[in-house]
Amino acid sequence: MAVEEEGLRVFQSVKIKIGEAKNIPPYPGPNKMRDCYCTVNLDQEEVFRTKTIEKSLCPFYGEDFYCEIPRTFRHLSFYIFDRDVFRRDSSIGKVAVKKEDLQKYHGKDHWFPLQPVCADSEVQGKVHLELRLSEVITDSGGVCHKLATRVLECQDLPIVNGQCDPYAAVSLLGLSRSEAKKTKVKRKNNNPQFDEVFFFEVTKPLSYTKRQFDVEEDDVDKLALKVDLWTASNLKFGDEFLGEVRVPLRVLGQSGVHDAWYFLQPRDNSNKSVKADELGSLRLNIVYTEDHVFPTEHYNPLRDLLLQSAHVEPVSSSTAHILGEVCREKQEAAVPLVRLFLHYGKIVPFLSAIAHAEISRTQDPNTIFRGNSLTSKCIDETMKLAGMHYLRVTLKPIIDEICTDHKPCEIDPVKLKESENLDNNRENLRQYVDRIFNVITSSGVSCPTVMCDIFFSLRESAASRFQVDPDVRYTAVSSFIFLRFFAPAILSPNLFHLCLHHPDPCTSRTLTLISKTIQTLGSLAKSKSANFKESYMAAFYDYFNEQKYADAVKNFLDLISSSARWDQKSIETPIMLKEGFMIKRAQGRNRFGLKNFKKRWFRLTNHEFTYHKTKGEGALCSIPIENILAVERLEEESFKMKNMFQVIQPERALYIQANNCVEARDWIDILTKVSQCNRKRLSTYHPSAFLNGHWLCCKLSADTAPGCTPCTGGLPANIQLDVDGDRETERIYSLYSTYMAKLVKMQEACGSKSVYDGPEQEEYSTFVIDDPQETYKTLRLVISAIQTLEQQHMQYKRDKFRKTKYGSQEHPIGDQSFQCYIRQQSESSTYSI
Repeated sequence: MAVEEEGLRVFQSVKIKIGEAKNIPPYPGPNKMRDCYCTVNLDQEEVFRTKTIEKSLCPFYGEDFYCEIPRTFRHLSFYIFDRDVFRRDSSIGKVAVKKEDLQKYHGKDHWFPLQPVCADSEVQGKVHLELRLSEVITDSGGVCHKLATRVLECQDLPIVNGQCDPYAAVSLLGLSRSEAKKTKVKRKNNNPQFDEVFFFEVTKPLSYTKRQFDVEEDDVDKLALKVDLWTASNLKFGDEFLGEVRVPLRVLGQSGVHDAWYFLQPRDNSNKSVKADELGSLRLNIVYTEDHVFPTEHYNPLRDLLLQSAHVEPVSSSTAHILGEVCREKQEAAVPLVRLFLHYGKIVPFLSAIAHAEISRTQDPNTIFRGNSLTSKCIDETMKLAGMHYLRVTLKPIIDEICTDHKPCEIDPVKLKESENLDNNRENLRQYVDRIFNVITSSGVSCPTVMCDIFFSLRESAASRFQVDPDVRYTAVSSFIFLRFFAPAILSPNLFHLCLHHPDPCTSRTLTLISKTIQTLGSLAKSKSANFKESYMAAFYDYFNEQKYADAVKNFLDLISSSARWDQKSIETPIMLKEGFMIKRAQGRNRFGLKNFKKRWFRLTNHEFTYHKTKGEGALCSIPIENILAVERLEEESFKMKNMFQVIQPERALYIQANNCVEARDWIDILTKVSQCNRKRLSTYHPSAFLNGHWLCCKLSADTAPGCTPCTGGLPANIQLDVDGDRETERIYSLYSTYMAKLVKMQEACGSKSVYDGPEQEEYSTFVIDDPQETYKTLRLVISAIQTLEQQHMQYKRDKFRKTKYGSQEHPIGDQSFQCYIRQQSESSTYSI
């Protein structure tokens, strides 16, 4: 989700690898071991949870999480919990990384010490305050000064134990005073509107100056206002602290008026500090990205250069290929390039061009596409994007069964458990391999067209280059579809969204054995047994040493790399797109039925959207995709509940609450995309619910009244290839800007005489430059486009710096990232590249 800022869109995303924890303190009991899981939180809102690792003080998770961040946040936090079956799970420790510090750890494995979890430090949200100092004439004729403190509202307060019933306690603090006054409690509302005023008497002479005024207790500049936020509780433990703000009265200055937003802060307590590593530590790899995307016209020069890459001769002198040459990792370049070319329908000619160039440089047909080149990385990324649903239809049912049944499949005699039989395990494994092999080799007609077109190009280039090798037309394709697509998806199904979490060790071992066998079956190698270092794998492979397996692989490869296009037939088996528990409001089908909220298991396929009492049971309600007229957010005021959205049907709307903001955005996006082509989609909707005889948003009394707000639009119908071309171009610009020094060095390499006629200098040997003159021309155009975009970014930052007010709702006081930004802007007055 993008945040609009005066013609500029801001996207935030985070990719996290949760590695492992170590040295967790033992459980205070005879067992000592713990059952631990880890959560990912935006401030206090949980957005992801790992599986639980049982009986370990050094749990290994190995889980990946990616999300588009749909709102502002202050901390990215990670909590380690000890699961308790009978009571509430207890927190062991946490890692909280400030938003402005995320770049310090960008893309690197880092061990973070766990810090204690204290209720007084778990804060989020902000409060709007207005302070006014005024003179008041007393009954005796004297002059008294009073401080009027207005608590207007709060935003984004945390939900504690499933609820938030906030109130504010306001105090004036001095050396010998501490008066406290409270607002009313706002029930079930984490964005409360208080708008209450409190008066505090401040003694101060009429002719006050700092020199004359020497009564320290009553010196306004020595006083401070303290605002504590609490959530009321009926439990015996008392009210829960939400955060505090301390405002020194010196901010009133000469005007005597102060109006600002403040971030809530933790309470300063005197608990004894915990030593580093006393609670253990957590290994994380965090990649946080913030894209500032300008309107389309800003990217035209760079985008045009990129999209022309497939037609540049030689392709090594093209803009896209140069990006792969200067990036530290080819993967960095491959991801945005593939998404951009897919978006504009130019991926096949581009991949064909760079693949043909790589094959031309390959000397041995047995090493074709075996390196981590730009070609291999780009094709990998294309298959992930275009083939995700192909994988789900092909592999997911069997992967789910393997993860659920836990059949023993270990065939290494050394690792065999006492209770297991080697022959039984081999038979279990053989059945799994046979089923997966058959479902893959019979799925050719379902292979996405864009993948088939790429495979046809690879096959033709390889066969033309190595005419004496009859199998190269197969190995060129199998090196991708088997070695880089099906085998990795079987090995790590969580990375390909075939299951939510990393499989348990026993299941992971089974998947490893299956993946190894499928990879070898697909490779069409001459000597099968020689491919295995382990003798037990070579012996197991004898089951598959039959010609029928090689014939099935060749027939499958022939089909998916054929130049003849077939009409895409509708797949009879529904594709499962997303499922999970959410809370829904009864739709009022029964006239006298209560419209209460209930937890249900939701399931979305490309055919229908259903909900069930629990997972695996029959559907309680089924909504055909063609009946979804719009999917939009629901304003919190409707039911005083966060993360709600509505699925609008012809006769009613289904109101649903997701578990967190990331999940709500994911459901809205995928439901919108899958129903985007419905002919009767609405153009307007009601952002609030119909309650008590009228729409809360527009107050119209007819439940059939047309919507009062334009629907969200512009999303493409193709789920797999939902790409923002401008955002990808911005990412490519960022990469070029990061590696500007390498671009300049590549220019030097092109201009060097050694490139033309002498021995190549070692410092330039890392670059592939087939035509120095053409490459130099392209580099000059690229650098010019990057510099223009860099100037536009700097101008935007300067304009924003001039317009932004510290203490506004967008940048509350206490916003350390904004304070850093102000400091950077004041230090950098010139621009250079």
